Amino acid sequence: MKLKQQLTSLKPYQPGKPIEEVKREYGLENIVKLASNENPYGCSPNVKTTLFEKLEKSATYPDGYAQQLRTVIANHLDVTEKQLMFGNGSDELIQIICRGLLAPGKNTVMATPTFTQYKHNAIIENAEIREVPLTEDGDHNLQQMLEQIDEKTAVVWLCNPNNPTGNYINEQQLIPFLEKVPSTTLVVADEAYYEYVTEDDYPNSVALLSRFSNLFITRTFSKAYGLASFRLGYGISSEEVIRALEPVREPFNVNSFAQAAGAASIEDSAFVQSCARKNKEALSTFYSFCEETGLKYYKSQGNFILIDFQRDGDEVFQYLLERGYIVRSGKALGFPTCVRITVGTPEQNEELFSLITQFLQENV
Repeated sequence: MKLKQQLTSLKPYQPGKPIEEVKREYGLENIVKLASNENPYGCSPNVKTTLFEKLEKSATYPDGYAQQLRTVIANHLDVTEKQLMFGNGSDELIQIICRGLLAPGKNTVMATPTFTQYKHNAIIENAEIREVPLTEDGDHNLQQMLEQIDEKTAVVWLCNPNNPTGNYINEQQLIPFLEKVPSTTLVVADEAYYEYVTEDDYPNSVALLSRFSNLFITRTFSKAYGLASFRLGYGISSEEVIRALEPVREPFNVNSFAQAAGAASIEDSAFVQSCARKNKEALSTFYSFCEETGLKYYKSQGNFILIDFQRDGDEVFQYLLERGYIVRSGKALGFPTCVRITVGTPEQNEELFSLITQFLQENV
């Protein structure tokens, strides 16, 4: 087998430890998973009712055009149906963009650390990767990113809010950036945590599509909508960009249950707003806890927080794992002394605070 040479250096994505595996390994009955930025409050009740109706049609292929979901989202965003593309999670949209635009001789610009799948898919396409370190405060260094763009730059990635820091690019920063990027370079605004953002100056990126035809926005149902197991994401861009990338998309890539669940979730805006409000309140308790214990942290516009323990992140991860809390070590995320923690319910957070306090006392 003659594998692509660039694949030999790649490792497959490493998800967090499964709950059942942790239970067996450490003899625990109760496990709290706060590693993958899932919604601790689940999904809209509308979803369950909708799915029962879909079970009778499980023998037929899904709608390859996702017409019902397409109409619902187009109306929700006030865009045309032809401005939308759907994926098996926003991960697949990233893959589609890379497959469609990147190749040997092309380059792509991104921050570092940021969401790992931009780089992963660029490596597979054997494109040149130009990474620009985040600022000391964890922000995208947009000026340095602009300086890396040339006539061979096919894609620029903006994770907004950024994963794993939670920092965001505001509208006053984004618009001048977009104005300076060549129209032949696609700018991807990855807005996986869009529904959790509370800052007033966060960009209205959809409104910017009329000015910037090279802007592509990705969003997902895996976070605030609580549909991670369904793997559903969508992209919004100009009709021209969507039409150009559509041939890359696999047929029937979004299953019927995901399409139905997504449409039902969009129609329950009260549920998402409630989750966002609870997340904001919980984040404030994380900030207070970190300040009281002297831990550095990054203020987040997502449903997670990155905390710097000033020690090996794996050590903190292991301590919490053995006590029933699965978090994410920052080692694999580009922050080796940090841990990224999904914001849980108030009860989960309080127990976690107690365990972290215990850890700090035992490791003075």
